[in-house]
Amino acid sequence: MKRSWKHWVRAATAGAVGLLMVAGCSGRSTTGDSRSGDVVTLKINFWGDFGLQDLKAKYEAANPNIRIQLNSGEYNAQHEDLQKKLVAGNGAADIAAIDEGFMVQFRSQSDKFVNLLDRGAGSYEGKYLPWKWKQSLSADGKTQIGLGTDVGGLAMCYRTDLFKAAGLPTDRDQVSALWPTWDRFIEVGQEYTTKTNKKFIDAGTNLFNPILGQQPVGFYGDQDQLQMEQGPKVAFDYTVKAIQAGVSANLVSFQADWDKGFTSGAFAVLACPAWMLGHIQQTAPGTEGKWDIAAVPGGGGNWGGSFLTIPKQTKHADEAYKLLEWLVQPEQQIEIFKKVGNLPSQPALYTDPAIAEFKNPFFSGAPVGQIFPKMAQGLTPQYLGKKNGPTRVAVENVIRRVENKTLKPDVAWAEAVKEAEKVAKS
Repeated sequence: MKRSWKHWVRAATAGAVGLLMVAGCSGRSTTGDSRSGDVVTLKINFWGDFGLQDLKAKYEAANPNIRIQLNSGEYNAQHEDLQKKLVAGNGAADIAAIDEGFMVQFRSQSDKFVNLLDRGAGSYEGKYLPWKWKQSLSADGKTQIGLGTDVGGLAMCYRTDLFKAAGLPTDRDQVSALWPTWDRFIEVGQEYTTKTNKKFIDAGTNLFNPILGQQPVGFYGDQDQLQMEQGPKVAFDYTVKAIQAGVSANLVSFQADWDKGFTSGAFAVLACPAWMLGHIQQTAPGTEGKWDIAAVPGGGGNWGGSFLTIPKQTKHADEAYKLLEWLVQPEQQIEIFKKVGNLPSQPALYTDPAIAEFKNPFFSGAPVGQIFPKMAQGLTPQYLGKKNGPTRVAVENVIRRVENKTLKPDVAWAEAVKEAEKVAKS
């Protein structure tokens, strides 16, 4: 949840919400294969916490001949594994999550996925943010390989107890006012580090990605041409500046030390796309009430947002689609938002009181149902090229070398460009 906040949003009528709330919009049953009493096991591959555990039990109870196998793995590894399985022609999960950063890569292989339009998914187009629907649609518009789960509208999560100990304000509005720009954010980080002798942020890569997500363009132009000197250069320069300022704990996301850092106080603040809330709650349950949510420097932005797809090699396409369709219904999307923070891709839900009025007690009662839709509004999503995912990984690896002091900052950008060009030419 990966990685992944932009956008839009116009007010939806209560009638539109009512239409969304009809649990079987296509008229299909959510029961298993009635032709056989055999139990069908559906495997779902994803990363992080998609909020599926409770929904698994709920769906299995209503569909006694369906068993759901949840397989949460590392973000990059899940995408790499899916690509390998698609090439091999076997072994892929029945439902595979894909992050927006990898979607262009996979939608260009639309022949390897079940075309959801053939299953009636076209009826959902009007319910999704237009750009979200198009992200998983083939170039000719004839194949839809995924239905969007969430978008990653950006904010900043911070530890109020650590801010207080450093003499910084803890009120979310006052904290938001501390850092209108990324330059000011780094300065605040230096102040914190000087006072406490502790690091301010978790990792340079987790500064790079949200800053990149705020830029008009990312790694690639709409013709898939690499364009490192634009958005990537801006994000890279700020990241190296923060590393040189000594504010980063130099941790690697989704690794054990990073997870421990949420509890130990190894860092005080991190970029917080909506999907990050669930990871914090799951990883550091003992810190409930010690977190709050402030605005991200530079305004809104997007980082991450996922889709659920069905690889064509599945032996249970009917059952997989029925499950996928059920998962994107408003009732389930609202439950996921309240449990793990993932902001739905269906904008009519933003006016539903279950979201609009929701305040998360784990994050000091932060009005997340207002914060994240607001942060996501009005931004135009970047084009993410076919090789966006691998390129991002290559650049992140260079950033980690700077953090580990195995690469000097003054030559780091040239190295990042070289590594990105290798990926672009491969």
